[in-house]
Amino acid sequence: MTDMFEVHPSWWSTDNDALLASLKSNPSGLTIEETHRRIQIVGLNELAKNESLSLFKRLLSKFNNPLIILLLIAGAMSAALGQVSDFIIIFIITLISVALDTFQEHAAQTAADKLRKSVSLTATVLHDGIKKEVAFARIVPGDIVFLSTGDIVPADGKLLTSEHLMIDQSTLTGESYPQHKKFEAPVDPKAGVSQRVNCAFMGTYVVSGEGLMLVVGTGQKTELGQIAQSLVGVRVKTDFEKGLSAYGYLLIKLVLILSPFVFISHVLLDRDILGSLLFIFALAVGFAPELLPLIVTINLSKGALRMSKKGVIVKYLPAIENLGSMDVLCTDKTGTLTENAIKLLLYEDVHGQTNQDVLHFGYLVSAFQSSVDNPIEHATIERGKETVSSFKKLFEIPFDFYRKRMSVVLEHAHKPVLITKGAPESILLHCRHVKDAGTIKVLTEDMKKKLHRRLTTLATSGFRVIAVAYRDINRKKNYEPTDESELTFVGLMAFLDPPKKSVKQALQLLEDRGVTVKILTGDSELVTKKVCEELSLPVTGILIGSDIERLDDVALGRVAETTTIFARLTPESKKRVIEALRKNGHVVGYLGDGVNDAPSLRAGDIGISVNNAVDIAKESADLILLHKDLHVLSEGVYEGRKTFANVMKYIKMGTSSNFGNMVSVAVASVFLPFLPMLPTQILLNDLLYDVSQLFLASDTVDHAEILKPKKWDIRTIRRFMFVFGPISSVFDCITFVILYLFLRATPQLFQTGWFLESLVTQTLIIFSIRTTIVPFFRSRTNPSFALGLYGVVLLALLIPLSPLAGLFSFVVPPLAFYISLVGIVVAYVMIVETVKGWFYRRYTL
Repeated sequence: MTDMFEVHPSWWSTDNDALLASLKSNPSGLTIEETHRRIQIVGLNELAKNESLSLFKRLLSKFNNPLIILLLIAGAMSAALGQVSDFIIIFIITLISVALDTFQEHAAQTAADKLRKSVSLTATVLHDGIKKEVAFARIVPGDIVFLSTGDIVPADGKLLTSEHLMIDQSTLTGESYPQHKKFEAPVDPKAGVSQRVNCAFMGTYVVSGEGLMLVVGTGQKTELGQIAQSLVGVRVKTDFEKGLSAYGYLLIKLVLILSPFVFISHVLLDRDILGSLLFIFALAVGFAPELLPLIVTINLSKGALRMSKKGVIVKYLPAIENLGSMDVLCTDKTGTLTENAIKLLLYEDVHGQTNQDVLHFGYLVSAFQSSVDNPIEHATIERGKETVSSFKKLFEIPFDFYRKRMSVVLEHAHKPVLITKGAPESILLHCRHVKDAGTIKVLTEDMKKKLHRRLTTLATSGFRVIAVAYRDINRKKNYEPTDESELTFVGLMAFLDPPKKSVKQALQLLEDRGVTVKILTGDSELVTKKVCEELSLPVTGILIGSDIERLDDVALGRVAETTTIFARLTPESKKRVIEALRKNGHVVGYLGDGVNDAPSLRAGDIGISVNNAVDIAKESADLILLHKDLHVLSEGVYEGRKTFANVMKYIKMGTSSNFGNMVSVAVASVFLPFLPMLPTQILLNDLLYDVSQLFLASDTVDHAEILKPKKWDIRTIRRFMFVFGPISSVFDCITFVILYLFLRATPQLFQTGWFLESLVTQTLIIFSIRTTIVPFFRSRTNPSFALGLYGVVLLALLIPLSPLAGLFSFVVPPLAFYISLVGIVVAYVMIVETVKGWFYRRYTL
């Protein structure tokens, strides 16, 4: 674009004539030929999108997860052993995991596509002085665009004209009220988006009035384009995903440490090299948690189904785990803590007494003004409900950002009267008299001081306050803001968006479950503080957007820990707060529903939106609440923790048992003149054990496990493995002694005996390891899960007695072995229960 024209970075503060010249445009607009030429140079007026990748390349890009790598290696080893069925199972599970990972990239692309489609409309543009309808995508810098009521603004630009132009920017800036736009208003070069009253921005819409806009920025050069840009590219890894990666790295390290040790032992003992390699490969396959992705998927899917029944739609499955781990919830105020229904609660005279005249005058302005359509006007009309047939509208002076007031001129009983309402400081500045008990008096300085004290009290209480005044005026054709002088003060109107009745209990539930709630809002800190007080939400600190801008990331991280209310925020400052909390080690959820919330929804560990949110917010979110109710979210937290707990059961059980087996093999490899278990037996053992875990998703969870957030802690998982894995190895070694020394077992009997002992103990010990409660039988196990475990044990015991025995080189063990097996299982459970009590007193998982 720079080879055509140069635009000043602070173009909103540039004179219109100079801006037209720099864009090489004119009030008649561009020629059609020129727009075609500019499209070739600057591109179409479209938002950011990911580079399109082929399906093959997208899949390849996902194979960088250590767990995926380990599973692929395990699959290759299984194929080398000739176990085709294991090969198929491993690679199907791997593809499921890769498909889940690919989905998040697709979701990001879909979000950006949805945002582009939301503005793929037409606009009225001047071409050679003639009005033409042009697709948004073909609008270029230098175009002159007409704006009128109901229009979506197609690009970023500076206003050339405006007449009662009001634009709703809430989806972009988070402002609660439409902004009055004024083309001739000077704007500071350092002004933020919400202060640029002489500009209009892509994706906002015209509430009332009309104007002409000179297009300056299109596509990714718009404010909305910057938001869209943040939605594409690589998604930030969540706490859950980081935990899985760390777990994968842990397994790889153990395999790389133990496998060479076992192999070297075999070489030193002059074992068959090829047989030893196959044995090592089988161990690696057995150590790899082939079913982890499937177990995780089943748990998440069942969790998603349960949550849907409670009004929570899950778009991104890992978000369930994150919801269970969430310890900080960042949320907006309006509609979440409040009813999103502003109400007029007070209308007072100069003495603070309720006065119907105040309501009457305020109602007349709301009923006859046409430049603003906002909750304040609706609340006034709803409260007043007067008959105005005796009044006739003569003129309107619309609200604007600088005056902070609006006026209507009405005729009543053949006499014109100008009624003004707006910000109290603006109204009082132009008042000379006061209406007091039906008489007109001079507004004294004492009265003004009294009014200012009352304003401070109301503001501190969280009210939005509007002042009302009037004056008799002569009839004329046009009225100007200068006519808003020598006014007679009538009184104050105080509005409040009341807190939701159900929120107080929901906040208490979240607090009881270890979730800290922080409010991130674009509204006033005083209003927000009042709402928090009424909901009994403790406010430990308040920080406003301008303060955040002065803090670096480190300082913000410190302050964010002790701050409850973050007010007057921009989308970027919201995102910074969330990122600061995440860097502090928190698992952060964000609840939002506007376009300006999209970056924050992506920045958190879990993005939460609502069913009536703007499309881009719903597309960016991981969860959709069918009702904007923290009760629903609290229930979602409960379900998330149940799902997280069941996944962690698999991690604990699989890691400890597999590590124990690896240690046992290392020990046996040094003393035995033969393989302690054949490769095919190892694979069968691993397959049967994993099958027993398929019903884990339906298992019950102890109440204590869902009281507080649970986070991935690879150090504690490692401790668990190093404590309980060796216990398994001890009983394996006891089995070795019984088989080799007392039963004088042949290699086949030894291998059969260890296969049975290994599978039976690691399956039945699940009843103990699945719960932190001692003794374990006080924790109720889901019947289907328990039956699955018993079924696998029974199947394992029957295999040596079945025709399949020869296929796996099994023999029938003697009765003495089965008697010793019962004793080993009982002793194993007793030892694990004792150690478990000590472990959970010292560590949490």
